[in-house]
Amino acid sequence: MLARCSTGTLQGLEAIPVDVEVDLGPGLPALHMVGLADTAIHESRERLRSALRNSGLRVPLSRVVVNLAPADLRKEGTGFDLPIALAMLVASGQLDPTRLQHLWAAAELGLNGQLRAIRGVLAIAIAARKAGANALIVASSNAAEASLVQGLTVWGADSLAEALVRLDPGTRQRHQLRPRPSPTRQNAPQTGAGQAAADLADVQGQPHGRRALEIAAAGEHHLLLVGPPGSGKTMLAQRLVGVLPPLSDAEALTITQIHSVAGLLPAQAGLMRQRPFRSPHHSCSAAALIGGGHHPKPGELSLAHHGVLFLDELTEFPREVLDQLRQPLESGEIWIHRARMQTRFPCQITLVAATNPCPCGWFGMADNRCTCRDSQRRQYWSRLSGPLLDRLDLQVVVQPASAQQLGRCYSEVAKRQHPERAESSSDVLGRVMAARTRMLHRNPNKLSNGSLPVHSFRQVMQLKPEALTLWEQAIEKRCLSARGAERSLRVAQTIADLDGKSRVDADDIAEALSFRSFDLSA
Repeated sequence: MLARCSTGTLQGLEAIPVDVEVDLGPGLPALHMVGLADTAIHESRERLRSALRNSGLRVPLSRVVVNLAPADLRKEGTGFDLPIALAMLVASGQLDPTRLQHLWAAAELGLNGQLRAIRGVLAIAIAARKAGANALIVASSNAAEASLVQGLTVWGADSLAEALVRLDPGTRQRHQLRPRPSPTRQNAPQTGAGQAAADLADVQGQPHGRRALEIAAAGEHHLLLVGPPGSGKTMLAQRLVGVLPPLSDAEALTITQIHSVAGLLPAQAGLMRQRPFRSPHHSCSAAALIGGGHHPKPGELSLAHHGVLFLDELTEFPREVLDQLRQPLESGEIWIHRARMQTRFPCQITLVAATNPCPCGWFGMADNRCTCRDSQRRQYWSRLSGPLLDRLDLQVVVQPASAQQLGRCYSEVAKRQHPERAESSSDVLGRVMAARTRMLHRNPNKLSNGSLPVHSFRQVMQLKPEALTLWEQAIEKRCLSARGAERSLRVAQTIADLDGKSRVDADDIAEALSFRSFDLSA
């Protein structure tokens, strides 16, 4: 007897529909798997036999052929366990075939019949809805994630026996189980390290750095922080997430899908409502940063989509790894090509990079404690290519806080004399959202100044004559590249939006140029 159950296999961020076909025929008892299945799927033979037996179900004592169609598409993962088991039960007459009509299934089976979570369930649920499915059966820990898809009934089960109760209520007495309530739409628990408590009010001094954060948040501009150890570079970077506008529903769904495909979504998690903050170590490989693998998975660049990617100790990253960021920073997406497929991952991020000014870290300090030679500093900065630096719109020198500024944090007298605190993240967020509203209303496709295509930016950019003159002079005196000059215009437009101006004036240009003023070759 031939039986069929539908599921999906991941290909990048998307799930491709797969029909699991099971045929029981004459011959010696064996289970044959065809259809370009990977090792994890082939190993399901033993899991299926044990799971069926330990669930009180009959293991077919005949020749079983399992075909995963389309046969020319490579499949991976353990999510095929449950659909194969259900199709086998239909083929062996233990389940009514009509129960699997318009139904998808995706879960891993334990030897005792337990259903275990798999990655990418949200993508599979989206594919099921597009394919016209009415219901999806998953492990209970995946149910909240799958229920984010509207118009699809999601059934969560802890075991294969409980899944059968869902499909055929008549089996309830036989297995003495009760169906679980359907999951409800909920938000994922936010697990960002310290992000909720990271407030700009904690930052002492650093007016230039705080202003750069505000501009970066408003226009989605990439930021480079240069300063000695302990000057507050990491502290500033961690507070950028707190001044970014709240996520829209579409953005939150995309972020959740990326983390689901990467296998990083917590159990019982729903929609991620907090912008991601990713901070990979400088020893990470190109595949870990950009994405890749035999079956491509998103890297840190895509995991930071609609959030912040923080590269601390930037000059310690291998140059060949950093240079792979250049094209994704421009386009907001990364394409990974393989012989049989090409996969797209989105990466619309705000990049924050931090580095010391020299190998010892103390160049530029008033006490002249730097021990580096000029040749060492030049070699240190040569690890960063000019094209990558060109894409960093805001380049800020961060100076250490003074002893008096640090003392105010701990002195009771200073707290009484100066009870007011620096601006909090919520204060800055109000200005950022007002500026973002202005630019999204003006810009085509509702894009920010930092991500707007060049031709569209030129159409909406309005410069006063004196601003244009100052900009042209800066290009000649500083020998700015065409990209660097254009990026400074984008920063000036964001500054004008923050100040509520309809046209960019000379002050906006001057402030934008002040964020590219230090000598990178020092």
